[in-house]
Amino acid sequence: MNSGNTDVAELLRAMRSFLHENDMMAYLAMMAVRLLELHRVLKPTGSLYLHCDPTASHYLKILLDGVFQPQNFRNEIIWKRSSAHSDAKQGAKHYGRLTDTIFFYSKGEDVTWNQTYRPYDETYTERDYRRVDTDGRRYRLDNIQGPGGAEKGNPYYEVMGVSRYWRYSREKMQQLIRQGRIIQTRPGAVPQYKRYLDEMPGVSVQNLWDDIPVINNRSKELLGYPTQKPLALLERIITVSSNEGDLVLDPFCGCGTAVHAAEKLGRSWIGIDITHLAISLIEKRLTDAFPGIKYEVHGTPKDIEGARDLAARDKYQFQWWAVSLVNAVPFGGKKKGADTGIDGVIYFKDFKKKGEALVGSTTEKIIVSVKGGESVGVSMIRDLAHVIEREGAKMGLFITLAEPTDPMRKEALKEGYFESPGLKGKYLKLQIATIEELLAGKKPELPPLVSSFAQAPEEAPEQGALKI
Repeated sequence: MNSGNTDVAELLRAMRSFLHENDMMAYLAMMAVRLLELHRVLKPTGSLYLHCDPTASHYLKILLDGVFQPQNFRNEIIWKRSSAHSDAKQGAKHYGRLTDTIFFYSKGEDVTWNQTYRPYDETYTERDYRRVDTDGRRYRLDNIQGPGGAEKGNPYYEVMGVSRYWRYSREKMQQLIRQGRIIQTRPGAVPQYKRYLDEMPGVSVQNLWDDIPVINNRSKELLGYPTQKPLALLERIITVSSNEGDLVLDPFCGCGTAVHAAEKLGRSWIGIDITHLAISLIEKRLTDAFPGIKYEVHGTPKDIEGARDLAARDKYQFQWWAVSLVNAVPFGGKKKGADTGIDGVIYFKDFKKKGEALVGSTTEKIIVSVKGGESVGVSMIRDLAHVIEREGAKMGLFITLAEPTDPMRKEALKEGYFESPGLKGKYLKLQIATIEELLAGKKPELPPLVSSFAQAPEEAPEQGALKI
């Protein structure tokens, strides 16, 4: 065990003596091994940004100091993630919690850094850049006298009838005068430098980030994922701490905002997540935003043996992966709970017709049931038929890892067809699809679907094959 690991182990022991065994201690132990590994794979000029909320930030700061060493702490960034929030109606007695914390650490002293700027405040520009040139450019006048005089090595000479210590040499001063950048507001006044607003980069970004648009139900980038971060947030981080072609790693990538930003900014990337719901959403997001993009997905079943292995290891992950094969949304999101007979839901539009014209539509649903066991039977088809009726759904889809029996197929056919005047064709009301068929590209025959998650706006792709 190296000294870094020893320091972290001692920190965890001390924390445990204070916190004892609880959810927070389990979370910190989980994060400790991951932070050690992230530190190991980080290149010498690399940076780590860790987002957390105030319930754990103080503990994580100590842990990060143990892994990265205190001298490599760069900033505690305060991100305003919400416009307003209040739990007063639920009886809360605290101020509204609008901010989260982002810890910024580097691996060493030499760190990749690209200074970024925010636009100037309008009040500031109106006050300080109130002068307007004949060509419409706004400017202000700046002092050109040499601070510290001769002691600082500033030259002394006459400019426009005024003798002073100046910050520029005679040659540079004459060049600026010829360019019209040195002006005198009245005879005898000290000459000044004409500084144009459009030449100024703005205000350097500080550690309070309150200028990033929040994600809400009106946001164009909203995908419907509960922990989605604004794209602008990750674009800022990646722009500042990496260059084009660098590799960005997000080990908790959720709905893929970091990999989206990395692809948009011309970086290579690797995203990691343990849920197949997240992976399927990222695949859709990348395809929507970067048509034609090529990437590789590792860790998801590619064949029937891989599917059997996943089903044996984690039935919930198997169900979430299986419903993603048919573009369904997992029922109840990512929550594990009692079996309601519903593992996923697919939505589609049922159009109404009057004569030959469409006169409106309703959003209808298809219930998805997934079975990952070694055997299936007719009773499961009957159960799904009851769930379809109970939920007021139009159709049902039974996904099975095992091969369905002939009696099951006959039972499904008994449910008949769903058809609508506004839809072309008719569809078996209860359909059966095997995992093997879905992996081979054979899809069930369903009405035109409504996506479970919103579509990401299309971006201009800047590079090729990358990985999830």
